[in-house]
Parts: sequence; structure tokens; C-alpha cells
Amino acid sequence: MKRSILALIRKEFYQVLRDRNMLRLIFVMPLIQLLVLGYAVNTDVKKIYTAVYDFDKSEMSREYVRSLSAGDYFMTGSSEFPVLSADLGFKENLYNAALIIPKDFSSNIEQRKQAKIGLLVDGANANSAAIALGYANMITGQFNQKVTGFRPSISMRQKKLYNPEGESVYFIVPGIITVLLTMITVLLTSMAIVREREIGTLEQLMVTPITTPSLILGKTIPFAIIGILEMSVGLTFGLLWFGIPFKGSIILFYALACMFLFTTLGLGMFISTISKTQQQAMFFAWFFSIFALLTAGFFSPIENMPKLIQQITYLNPLRYFMKITRAIMMKGATLGDLYFEAMALAIFGFFIFTFSWLRFSKRVK
Repeated sequence: MKRSILALIRKEFYQVLRDRNMLRLIFVMPLIQLLVLGYAVNTDVKKIYTAVYDFDKSEMSREYVRSLSAGDYFMTGSSEFPVLSADLGFKENLYNAALIIPKDFSSNIEQRKQAKIGLLVDGANANSAAIALGYANMITGQFNQKVTGFRPSISMRQKKLYNPEGESVYFIVPGIITVLLTMITVLLTSMAIVREREIGTLEQLMVTPITTPSLILGKTIPFAIIGILEMSVGLTFGLLWFGIPFKGSIILFYALACMFLFTTLGLGMFISTISKTQQQAMFFAWFFSIFALLTAGFFSPIENMPKLIQQITYLNPLRYFMKITRAIMMKGATLGDLYFEAMALAIFGFFIFTFSWLRFSKRVK
């Protein structure tokens, strides 16, 4: 069995390396995507989930919080973390901003002194952070005018976490890396198996003594290796060319990426079982990739989408890996911070790969 798998792996690598169009698809197009999308894509945001630390607990502070949450811009609520550990909520993607109101807030306003408040925002998405700060300044100015006239009595100290320079490319490039891994592995796996069926070599393999598990592993392992290699090229390019920070564990990132591969390789196998030609396989892979891309929070935050679409995104494995990639790279998140996303990847990977394995095995018998 071991020799059969190794022989199939060598065969797949040979077929890929001798196909110049395939090599261009694997290595040239992703770099073009990184350059174009890294510079060109911008994102917008509407809703900003905000943790409120109100140490004043006065009517004045509550009125200010109500004014902040009056529109659709800020969605305020309490936090389960103490104020000194507020960054944990950002790492776990529980909120996008944290408002801190000191205990002398109302007394300073009543005594016509300057009242200081603090606002922390998640700067991983530079565009969302800039909008959040702009909205907060506008609402604070309106509250000043309402309560004390035109004299500014409230001073807001603002801080961007994880991306103080406000570079939007820090948000875009990690997303592109996850998209590349998804599209490459789904597309190559589905098309390679269908190509074997088109030219008749799959039937030849089926009549050989090679077992079905050996056949499946021999057909998927090469593309898993290519996918990891592709992701590594994109990651290195992003770190060196765009200067993207990587604050978390590289081992954890690659471990979760390998877990995510069970989903994409499984989807590739499934597409190969419902496709008769390479064109059909390419269409199905393209359809899944576009759906996954649009509902993963790549272009705009999921919180801005309609409620129905937000529910649908929970069925998208790329949503979880997108969050994992950005959280590890930008925020230095640990496995404890990403427990929910990691469990989702494990569940999706197990069921999708197992289902596709069984369906593929049935087709080749």
C-alpha cells in the first residue's frame, strides 16, 4: 500500500510539473491576485459591536451610552472580561470596540471640567476602525452640544489595537492567503480526478491491485502539499512585500490550515463525483469558491450582512479559517481564543471528507 501511494504521488507531481498551464495557474496567478487585490480592495462597515465599561454608573453615563447606540453604528453591551483584559474579547472576535467611562465622568461634567473617556477599537480591519472612530467622534460632539452647548466637555482618547497605522492591506492580504488555499486545493483536486476519468486512466487504475484508500490518498496528498506550498508562498510574499505582521504561532497556523485542508480536499473529491468533464468540475469549483468568498467576511464584515445571510455563513468553512488566519497573524490569538473556530473546522473537515471518501469509493467500485 505504501509503495502504491508513493507511486501515485510521484505520478501526480510529474503531471503537474510537465503541464505549463497548470504551473502558471498554481504559481503566477496567485501572485497577481495578491498584488491586485492587496492594493485595490477596500471594505466598508456599518455595525460595530462595542463592550462598555461604565465605572461611573450614573444617569449621565447611561445617557451617553444610549446616544452612542441610538443608530445602527454601535451595538453596545457588557463584557465578560475585566477592563485590563479587554483585549481578550478582541482576540475571540466577541466585539470590535471597547468604551471605557471613568467613575468621575458625570461629576466632571457637572463641575464644568473636562471628562475623559477611552475608546479601544480593533484595528485589524483598518477601514472599520477608522469608521468606528469617526462615528464615535461625531456622536460625542453631538452629545457635547446637547448637554453642555458648544463647549467641548468630553475628551475621547482613542487607540487602535493591532494595526495603529491603519493599513487596510493588513486586513486584505491574510484573507487572500486563505482564499488561495481554498481555490487551489478544491480546483486541482476536482479537475485532476475528472481528467483521469476523461482520458480513461482512472478505469485503468481501478482494475489494478491498488486499493481504494491508496487511490484516494494518492490523488489528494499531492494537492494538499501543493496547497500548503502555495499558502507558504503567499504568506512569505505578504510578510516580505507588504510587511504584514505575524504575531501568533506559526505552528498553530499551519496545524489549523492542515485541518482546513480536509474540507477543501473533500469538496474537491465530491465535485469530481458529480462532474463528467473538466469544464463541469471547474464550474462547480468556481461556484463554491465565489460563494465561500462572499460569505466569509473577506470583503465586508459578516455583521453587516442581512440576518438570513449571516445564518448561512455558519455553513461556510472558509468563514472560520478566515477568522483564524486574521486572528493569529494580527492579534497573536491562541488555540484557547480560537476554540470555537477550530472545533468548527474539525467538524466540517471530518464530515465532508468522510462523506466524499464514501461517495468516491462507491463510484470507483
